Amino acid sequence: MTFSISARCARTGMFGIAVSSSSPCVAARCAHARAGAGVVATQNITDPTLGPRGLDLMASGLSASEALERIKSEAKHIEYRQLALVDSNGNGAAFSGANTLGTHRTVIQPNVVAAGNLLSSPVVPEKMAEAFLASPEKSLGARLIHAMQAALKAGGEEGPVHSVGMLLVRDVAWPVADLRVDWHDTDPIGELAKLWELWEPQLEAYVSRGINPSVAPSYGVPGDM
Repeated sequence: MTFSISARCARTGMFGIAVSSSSPCVAARCAHARAGAGVVATQNITDPTLGPRGLDLMASGLSASEALERIKSEAKHIEYRQLALVDSNGNGAAFSGANTLGTHRTVIQPNVVAAGNLLSSPVVPEKMAEAFLASPEKSLGARLIHAMQAALKAGGEEGPVHSVGMLLVRDVAWPVADLRVDWHDTDPIGELAKLWELWEPQLEAYVSRGINPSVAPSYGVPGDM
């Protein structure tokens, strides 16, 4: 009931994740990223605590695969979990427990891990990774959305998806994008693409306002001088 793509942009050092599901508000439970540390997707029968735990382990200096092995040795009910991690060097790791639902698969490539369960086809994660890697010159957000669109084209989940989210982090202490469509009857990924088109041109302005509003662009609201 979930497919995701976790990635590092080799050109900028940013981390990001996009995740979609038939259930509501998927990104609130499954998407985790931290500047300088990495990105973690925790899905299937989700334990949201495994995202921050994986990020803490990678921030301490462990690789993605080392962090995953630590999680597997510590976490309860690990056979119900599906995990994907990318570390600060772009190394990936993934795990699908014995109780992962339906058709499931993970694909690891440099700087990207695609994962899914209850898929309509095992090729879905492969097509996601291919789409992400096909355009390294584009922004990380655009590449992640392109990957999610490729997942749909390849068949997506067994049933219709209803929620999606995308989280991006970089050289500041907060997410530079945390975009979510928590429920949509027909096309949450299409709605996310529209949100990104709206947000991407404003992203740098909001970062600069957080760092130093005295030199940041105007706010673009009525009454703003």
